[in-house]
Amino acid sequence: MIVDNALYRNGVRVPLEADIADLRSVRARCDEPDSFVWVGLLDPSADELTAVADVFDLHPLAVEDAVNAHQRPKLEKYDDSLFLVLKTLWYVDEEDAVETGEINIFVGSDFVVTVRHGQGSELHGSRIYLESKKELLVHGPTAVVYAVCDRVVDAYESVAASLEEDVDEVEASVFAPERTDDSPRIYVLKRELAEVRRAVLPLRDPIRRASGGTVAGMSPNAAPYFRDVGDHLSRVAETVDNLDSLLSSAFEAQQARISVQQNEDMRKISAGVGLVAAPTLVGAIYGMNFDHMPELHWAFGYPFALCLMALSSLAVFVFFKKSGWL
Repeated sequence: MIVDNALYRNGVRVPLEADIADLRSVRARCDEPDSFVWVGLLDPSADELTAVADVFDLHPLAVEDAVNAHQRPKLEKYDDSLFLVLKTLWYVDEEDAVETGEINIFVGSDFVVTVRHGQGSELHGSRIYLESKKELLVHGPTAVVYAVCDRVVDAYESVAASLEEDVDEVEASVFAPERTDDSPRIYVLKRELAEVRRAVLPLRDPIRRASGGTVAGMSPNAAPYFRDVGDHLSRVAETVDNLDSLLSSAFEAQQARISVQQNEDMRKISAGVGLVAAPTLVGAIYGMNFDHMPELHWAFGYPFALCLMALSSLAVFVFFKKSGWL
């Protein structure tokens, strides 16, 4: 559906009496220099997006990508317009899950059409921010592209910060005195980091091109703003790489710790077997019932055998205790 449909002139929103769904009426008023239209759509149907495409003469291949969604971040030029794809991210802490959405942006000389899929990174805040910054909004459609990219990348930083907290929890758990099994959570977090990486890494090239002021159809004067977005994006990429390395190290440390714990368990089991083996040996020898065995008819033979069993177990216990097996 159409969320908003606004006309901007010289960095100021122009009041309109037309219905937001009346795209042609609003577009017809965009007949002066330094004016443009910004149409925002949320989860539109194919018919709705086709109607928008007819008004703004959008390329059918770009429209198809916007309808299908699930595109990788990219910046492509079609005739006189640009098509930018962004992945949106938000974090569900209870599930250690990174949820994804998508924003498609059609950019022309006098229009911007944003198509949002999913619940992440709503754009109303970006619109309000731009409308309060006339000096930024005078850059036209390029300013909208910057504001959307800036909001999306800020959400990336928030997700990265949440993942950092979870990775810190995993590290603390791995090296805690009590035994824990953190392998499933490590796997989940590495999978979510891969999801973040799929959103962040492909976006670096479009932002780099925009920050160089070399993208036809975008104002070169907005390059410094995109360089700021690029810096934030690089910081997120570095954070993701560092977290992935930390999780790999935590997994290796846990496996090593499990091996050590298993060795300790085996030593304790062996020591326990040794404690039982010594008296068992004495009992087995004196349970063979041969006629000519010593002490069989001795009055103190039974107490002597019991004492021998106890002393042998005590000797084994002292030995293992000194060696650290118990």
